[in-house]
Amino acid sequence: MLVVSRTTSSGQSWDERYAEDGFAFGTEPNDFLHEVASRLPVGRTLCLGDGEGRNGVYLAGLGHRVTTIDLSPVGVVKARRLATDRGVTIDAQVADLDNYDLGSGTWDCIVSIFCHLPPDLRHRVHTAIPRALSDGGCLVFEAYRSANIGRGVGGPQNAEMTVELEEMLSDLGTEVGFNVLIGREVEREIIEGKYHNGLSATTQVLACRS
Repeated sequence: MLVVSRTTSSGQSWDERYAEDGFAFGTEPNDFLHEVASRLPVGRTLCLGDGEGRNGVYLAGLGHRVTTIDLSPVGVVKARRLATDRGVTIDAQVADLDNYDLGSGTWDCIVSIFCHLPPDLRHRVHTAIPRALSDGGCLVFEAYRSANIGRGVGGPQNAEMTVELEEMLSDLGTEVGFNVLIGREVEREIIEGKYHNGLSATTQVLACRS
């Protein structure tokens, strides 16, 4: 899970968290990604803040050509190891979204799962996504919203780091021909490793270029 800060909401560094035994958020894909995977074009896929690689490895297993990025070198090493263990190939890179160029028409899919960013950087990244996708390309997005704060189930405890649906749709709506197929705020049980566990409030988006 990539953030521009090198520390988690608890003050622990991401390298420290990913250096723990096992996988902080498990090795299985995010539930929403799994739900919509059959609707995605199989091709060049970028996973933002993919941590230890669970989502990128899953998509590589479906035939996607995956680039997965995260701020934590420790997480990236574990992502590469997970790919090897699963018999798939991913391009796992250490990268900071504050200076990472998403490109133009570069990706068939962009996946952002619990990649929580400060407001200014979040706006820059999210408004760049429609242009970074190829024709027919899709975004899969899930993030915690402010209603999740205080539940003790994981996710940012600072409202500035959460994402409401209205904000996300506003950022994506600047590009003509970018269609939102799913845009919803949900309450759902999340069981993803020891750091995401319990009834949670999230924003989910599936959007594609026409």
